[in-house]
Amino acid sequence: MEDFLDNIPPMDLMRSEKMTFVQLIIPVESAHRAISYLGELGILQFKDLNEAKSPFQRTFVNQVKRCAEMSRKLRFFKDQISKAGVLASTRPILQEHIELEDLEIRLADHEHELIEMNSNSEKLRQSYNELLEFKVVLQKASVFLVSSSSHSVSEERELNENVFMNDNYVDDGLPLEEMRPGPSSQSGLRFICGIICKSKVLRFERMLFRATRGNMLFNQAPADIQIMDPISTEMVEKTVFVVFFSGEQARNKVLKICEAFGANCYPVPEDITKQRKITREVSSRLIELEATLDAGIRHRNEALASMGFHLIKWMNMVRREKAVYDTLNMLNFDVTKKCLVGEGWCPIFAKSQIQEALQRATFDSSSQVGIIFHVMDTVESPPTYFRTNRLTNAFQEIVDAYGVARYQEANPAVYTVITFPFLFAVMFGDWGHGICLLLGALFLIARESKLNNQKLGSFMEMLFGGRYVLLLMSLFSIYCGLIYNEFFSVPYHIFGASAYKCRDNSCSDAYTVGLVKYRDAYPFGVDPSWRGSRSELPFLNSLKMKLSILLGIAQMNLGIILSYFNARFIGSSIDIRYQFVPQVIFLNSLFGYLSLLIVIKWCTGSQADLYHVMIYMFLSPFDDLGENELFWGQRPLQVILLILAIVAVPWMLFPKPFVLKKIHTERFQGRTYGVLGSSEVDLEMEPNSAKEHQEDFNFSEIFVHQMIHSIEFVLGAVSNTASYLRLWALSLAHSELSTVFYEKVLLLAWGYDSFVIRMIGLAVFSFATAFILLMMETLSAFLHALRLHWVEFQNKFYHGDGHKFKPFSFASNEDED
Repeated sequence: MEDFLDNIPPMDLMRSEKMTFVQLIIPVESAHRAISYLGELGILQFKDLNEAKSPFQRTFVNQVKRCAEMSRKLRFFKDQISKAGVLASTRPILQEHIELEDLEIRLADHEHELIEMNSNSEKLRQSYNELLEFKVVLQKASVFLVSSSSHSVSEERELNENVFMNDNYVDDGLPLEEMRPGPSSQSGLRFICGIICKSKVLRFERMLFRATRGNMLFNQAPADIQIMDPISTEMVEKTVFVVFFSGEQARNKVLKICEAFGANCYPVPEDITKQRKITREVSSRLIELEATLDAGIRHRNEALASMGFHLIKWMNMVRREKAVYDTLNMLNFDVTKKCLVGEGWCPIFAKSQIQEALQRATFDSSSQVGIIFHVMDTVESPPTYFRTNRLTNAFQEIVDAYGVARYQEANPAVYTVITFPFLFAVMFGDWGHGICLLLGALFLIARESKLNNQKLGSFMEMLFGGRYVLLLMSLFSIYCGLIYNEFFSVPYHIFGASAYKCRDNSCSDAYTVGLVKYRDAYPFGVDPSWRGSRSELPFLNSLKMKLSILLGIAQMNLGIILSYFNARFIGSSIDIRYQFVPQVIFLNSLFGYLSLLIVIKWCTGSQADLYHVMIYMFLSPFDDLGENELFWGQRPLQVILLILAIVAVPWMLFPKPFVLKKIHTERFQGRTYGVLGSSEVDLEMEPNSAKEHQEDFNFSEIFVHQMIHSIEFVLGAVSNTASYLRLWALSLAHSELSTVFYEKVLLLAWGYDSFVIRMIGLAVFSFATAFILLMMETLSAFLHALRLHWVEFQNKFYHGDGHKFKPFSFASNEDED
């Protein structure tokens, strides 16, 4: 048997790749190129030899800072291109090679140019907005001024017109508050015109009223156009106002309130002729500024478009250079300061590829000294690395989410590829719903190349990453749905006629007395005649509950068998004799026996009560079974199995700690010098411990750990078997929910003659199917299947305390960004 197992070819995913610890001695002149080539290869994980140093104490800290600064500039360019809405040309252009130093200079020039253009554009935009506001104020305020001209003296109404009407204001667009009015009458009626955000008008008017004690007149009119807010750069609605008041003190208060509320005040003469003259001058100036702004925006967009041609290349280049220097900072200088020394892990199959890349780096850098690459011994635990493809990667991620496999430990993902979607389908079995999931999975797979390069939301990204998981779940759902004979909860005669018929032509007693069997059983799955019968629910409950137990016992036995292969792989006969054997005996003496009874009852059609058999197996093992006896010799077999289950508990608990203690004692007495090949001793070892630390042995800790492990297995055998009943519960819930939506929504609506009611019923049924059955129920079944794999299956053999292989790779860095 052992020879047969040894000759079985190894599976790619069953064990992680064999790793080796290597050392590189790289001359300084070829270090950068060598690390770059290794980053393109992506199969070497470097060890940080400078952990004690802070990032600012490392050798290449200045180069890292330069790359970080260039990354900041490139993000600034990308943000500016996005805000401007500039689309870079998709035409292929020849991009010349550029050195990092030249790129640094070019990026600095581009940044300076862009900042200057942004500054000029902001100044021009501010002037344009002020002139636009002035024009609106002139148009709206003239109405209030003309209506009040017959009630006061014209010279005293103007607020220092000689200052406000100079030509410099029209050219520069300066607001009123920056000017100082000349001498004027202290007793005449005055006014101030301006513009303010519409949302502030009410509070503004209330503040003016309180500050002047009601001695003012406030007029307002909405502006006809929206004006850009210089701070938020958003278009806002504004309101033109004119405040009439008397006295210098009131004027100062009004100006301060205007400043506090962000209102812009503008000088408006009362003379209509002067108003028209200023309006013409402002309009002319606006046309000139608009042309200047358009020309500036065109020039800026052209500059951004030219940057957009090279932006992706530049970002990739800077990202790679930073990754190279970060890796170089993990290396040490040797004593001569002429070579860099690096250490790391790589798969054994990749050694030749790494050596080839290092030789190419030596040749391309014209170095006179070659790079030394050799294997080293280490006591550190190697990282875990599995080579996966697009199908197996998602299932490996599901397993790794629980914990990364210990080095060379049996990988649950090999079996999870099939068992996970199958257990999901047991809970989700409906071939109509399965077809809906299949269409969604096929859509994601068909657009795989396009969606892979798009920025997806968190939910869509998760869905796209699990597209092959969804594909297998949908296929198994169709399979289980055909077994359950449910298509949106409706059974069909797909595989032939039913084995049952009514007792008479009227079929009046079909749902009370029941049907009669007149031919062989339905060839595949559940007979459609069970639907709607008086024994439908008891039959399906019994069927699904027993199936759940059978599937659970089978998967837990698979987990225990994998623990045997783990122990055999590391050469631990102790784990096989004192852990694997008693676990198999205990589980199958109780629940394996229950599974046997279920199969025999199905095959013989017996009416035995399995609940009674299992309960009295413990309470009265020597009593006669009576009508619950399924086969000859059942009672003595039960007694033997019960004794084996009782014996298996101390078998698991006591021998292993004492055997380990005996081996450890003999080792120090000189009788044997081999290193213990037991997982129990491995648990006592620290990940970075030296070989001499293996001499530590604490019997009490090992005994307590073994006791916990034994109690956990014994209790878990009961609780885990009960946990698999969730397969029955979820399947029943899904079926009943589908039936409710079909009968109480769709069929009820179809019972009316109204077309509108039928469409409403169809819409409600479609909504409930899509969002409740296809989304919520899918997520629920997925999480329950996840629980069954993580807890009930993997805890039988899987340690999950390893660390993942993280090679230095440019491709992985780009994916993370």
